[in-house]
Amino acid sequence: MLDKGVRLSSIASTLPISAIRVINERASKIPGVIHLEVGEPDLPTPKHVADAAERAIEDGFTHYTPSAGIIELREAISKKLARDNGLGYDAGTEIVVTNGANSALSLSLLAIIDPGSDIMIPDPGWANYEPLVKLVRANPIRYPLKEENYFTPKIGDIERLVTSRTRAIVINSPNNPTGGVMEKEDLELVAEFAKRKDIYVISDEVYEKILYDGAKHHSIASIDGMRDRTITVNAFSKTYCMTGWRLGYLAATKEIASAIVRLNSCANTCCSSISQAACLAALNGSQDCVDRMVDQFKKRRDSFVKGLNEIAGFSCVKPRGAFYAFASTKMINPSSFDLCLKILEEAKVATIPGVSFGPMGEGYLRFSYAASQAMLDTALERLASMFGRKN
Repeated sequence: MLDKGVRLSSIASTLPISAIRVINERASKIPGVIHLEVGEPDLPTPKHVADAAERAIEDGFTHYTPSAGIIELREAISKKLARDNGLGYDAGTEIVVTNGANSALSLSLLAIIDPGSDIMIPDPGWANYEPLVKLVRANPIRYPLKEENYFTPKIGDIERLVTSRTRAIVINSPNNPTGGVMEKEDLELVAEFAKRKDIYVISDEVYEKILYDGAKHHSIASIDGMRDRTITVNAFSKTYCMTGWRLGYLAATKEIASAIVRLNSCANTCCSSISQAACLAALNGSQDCVDRMVDQFKKRRDSFVKGLNEIAGFSCVKPRGAFYAFASTKMINPSSFDLCLKILEEAKVATIPGVSFGPMGEGYLRFSYAASQAMLDTALERLASMFGRKN
């Protein structure tokens, strides 16, 4: 027994408690709360996908699999990347199946980043980017996404942050939490920058299918000269309503993928065989379920964003992707965390403070409109009752 109490590692002892966790825990204790803080579709996993998992269990497909994932799934991913993204990756050596996109990102950083490196991450950006960078003892350097630019990065803002230690840049389009979508021209500028500075790009594309109003998704690895310096990360969670199945994947060069397989073997052994069988069915089956989901989200987005913009003190740019409304509330309270708690306690609507996603998110709240239309309508009524409507 330790004589001076538990001694934690410097990483474990310095990682902050996420504001998202604080909100989630408080919301779970309040009866009647409308949960708009959770970033997952409310729709069920498609039946043909769930059926494939049941068959896998019945057939005894419940044992270890290769650390890179079953070859059938990697082949399906390879075909998907070629068909949808214009990317050519060998299923046997350049694709790795992981325990969600979070694991794919973590393993990617472990594979290419040395301690002390600078890693550029979007601000506002997914709350896990910063701790994932810190876990490999690197330095997160935030580049801004501004509302006046529809929350897409500008190369001048990125250029100003480069140091001799810059090793990689993380991009995320469509973006969580803002719903911003990078145009091909934006990606070409980032690609030129990455080649000129000789850095890697880690491209988080988990929301690629959730697009509206004619927005197009482009994979930066498809741009000339970018395949070998890009790690493309994706997952099944958002596209197929499979957040709890915990399966993602990445595509990279043979050398990087091989390193990631070794790391995955140490950290996780392999991914769930049952989830892999289900995700194989998701890729090989009809994609109508995805289209129907996006159609529903578009209707919810249109009505919810319109409703937010009618409430006094709220202003929300209509997102072109993902399923989040990132609303400015600076006129009400500059502290997004304080306002978030006030709304939770008084209106019983759970949302996420924008500052959770970085300093550039301060003064905003993130609402997930992946909840049911009835819940969204009720949330709007409660917010309007609390703040009033614009004249």
